[in-house]
Amino acid sequence: QSMDSTLHYIHNDSDLSTNSSFSPEEERKSKVQDVVPQALLDQYLSMTDPSRAQTVDTEIAKHCAYSLPGVALTLGRQNWHCLKDTYETLASDMQWKVRRTLAFSIHELAVILGDQLTAGDLVPVFNGFLKDLDEVRIGVLKHLHDFLKLLHVDKRREYLYQLQEFLVTDNSRNWRFRAELAEQLILLLDLYSARDIYDYLRPIAFSLCADKVSSVRWISYKLVSEMVKKLYMASTPTFVVDLMSELVEKFCRCHKWSGRQTFVFICQTISEDDCLPMDQFA
Repeated sequence: QSMDSTLHYIHNDSDLSTNSSFSPEEERKSKVQDVVPQALLDQYLSMTDPSRAQTVDTEIAKHCAYSLPGVALTLGRQNWHCLKDTYETLASDMQWKVRRTLAFSIHELAVILGDQLTAGDLVPVFNGFLKDLDEVRIGVLKHLHDFLKLLHVDKRREYLYQLQEFLVTDNSRNWRFRAELAEQLILLLDLYSARDIYDYLRPIAFSLCADKVSSVRWISYKLVSEMVKKLYMASTPTFVVDLMSELVEKFCRCHKWSGRQTFVFICQTISEDDCLPMDQFA
């Protein structure tokens, strides 16, 4: 019966809604809950103890980090205060594998916690991961759209200024990082206004179109064509006109053959995906 009631509680729609209305007093309560046996939770929380890692298993913190979203889902967001300190401890763990594990799941945790707790407790951790090693940053990058779409519009716009930083990696040969950035930018087009796309995403897209690695360039052609489509449908026509003029200037009239080839491939993608009416394309 206890298990049935717990499962019913976990899958209750109200528990997964995007609103969170817990007072600061409730957040400060001690790490006590009534969903699972308290001794079991205490054992889990003790996994971040450094002495445990030395005497039991050096990978124990990584396993703890891997399980954390599941534990958070089981306990429900009203018991997040039980896990918050442990999460922050793991997010600053010396082992990059632990931080990487959390980076790959932070978007899932945001869905479980709702917008208020995400803004207060997860965004600072997310910001820390953005400045971490590439091995950690890739976890954030792979689910960038999934995380940003959960934030309020104003908060989401703050990250426009940081997207450029993803072009810089510890190892310039890490082309998969830039390919993933191009993939994410295609998804991010739906989250931002025409003005933001033109001002912030366009320069990154043009930079990726000139990448040394062909796999990155091919994804970038798709990115630019989707950008043309999005700006064409916007209420202000000047953005798409300016974008196409810049495509002609930067690539069609480029003194390097590779730039002119890029223009042809972008035109091909725009044509194949019906991003523009043919008269406008001409």
